[in-house]
Amino acid sequence: MNVRRSAAVLAAVAVLGAAAPAAADSSPSPTPQALPSALYGDTDPQYDGVWRQSLALLAQHAAGTEPPKAAVGWLTGQQCADGSFAPFRADPSAACDAKTMVDTNQTAAAVQALAALGGHDAVTDKAVGWLKSVQNEDGGWGYTAGGPSDTNSTSVVVGALAAVGEKPGEVRKGGKSPYDALLGLELPCTGEGAGAFAYQPEKDGSLTANADATAAGVLGALGKGLLVEPGEGDGAAGSCVEATTPAQAAANGAAHLAGALAAKGHLLASTPGAEDQPDFGNTADAVVALAAQGDTAQAEKSYAWLEKNAADWAAQSGPGAYAQLILASHATGADPRDFGGTDLVEQLRAAGPAAPEKTAKATEEAQDEKDSDSPFGVWWFVGVCLVAGIGIGFLISNRTKRQQP
Repeated sequence: MNVRRSAAVLAAVAVLGAAAPAAADSSPSPTPQALPSALYGDTDPQYDGVWRQSLALLAQHAAGTEPPKAAVGWLTGQQCADGSFAPFRADPSAACDAKTMVDTNQTAAAVQALAALGGHDAVTDKAVGWLKSVQNEDGGWGYTAGGPSDTNSTSVVVGALAAVGEKPGEVRKGGKSPYDALLGLELPCTGEGAGAFAYQPEKDGSLTANADATAAGVLGALGKGLLVEPGEGDGAAGSCVEATTPAQAAANGAAHLAGALAAKGHLLASTPGAEDQPDFGNTADAVVALAAQGDTAQAEKSYAWLEKNAADWAAQSGPGAYAQLILASHATGADPRDFGGTDLVEQLRAAGPAAPEKTAKATEEAQDEKDSDSPFGVWWFVGVCLVAGIGIGFLISNRTKRQQP
């Protein structure tokens, strides 16, 4: 069964409607509010603000650029008293409550970014404490506290643990470590999807190969986070053998990714009723995973494909996409300031606090909506839903069910 990109976006819009009563800082607002000036990007941060901010800060650190203090301060300000992070808190002075949406992915991403920058031990220690408190009995983590463990969430938490100097294999619940959870989510070496990771088991308990989960699973099994140093290895993927250790599970996952990338140099996103399209984000994540494993040959080939083809996608997708490409560049030892003629670092910088015009633009648009009595106001609402859905879709595209062809 393939999970299609369009289905993920539609599901995201559905989640938007279902989650509205539980929005962070639940006071309703009749009009759109201006975006925080310290935030990267110009789309609604309600569902992915912390994630994209964390990636933006981490990518700038990887590129040797010090991010603005205001941007770092915005990120730390999203933390709740219990250590968890909400994707977006419009009023950080108001205490988080039961209606404040928090999740493991945003929290773990924030930990990785702040640990890399340094000087935020109090914040990261509290966040890691919360992550440990919501570990599942199988050793893994779900997207939300208490949710079923999935490969992507477990892996991003492993990266957070490693970033603060913890040994992920020693963080246990019910006698199980996150590595146990990951081993249970990898497909065997026989049949379709051999060696890949599933996002979660299907309802019948079976496992379905998932490219995004596989890229995440390789990093998690290696005990690495989103920021990977240039890979070392013999430059080639190995063959799949039964995985009894995290290291072998990572090798199997990398071999699966290398095979999926070999034909075209990139992964595909499938949409019902339409031709398959290049999946730039998953390809960038796969490059990082392969570099971490030491399959530098395929990592470099696919990075070269991204250089030729991904600039327009990044420009349309925003800071999270620029950050993904910078992290892929770093993992392969390439120069993110010369990405097929594009300076990724400058493009990312321009999407942040250095571009104050975005705040004025958001304020103007909010005022226009307030002043308008047009019966087409319902389409504004649909537009907001779609923007939020795309935001969630992008978030999910990096951390949830999206399959390779």
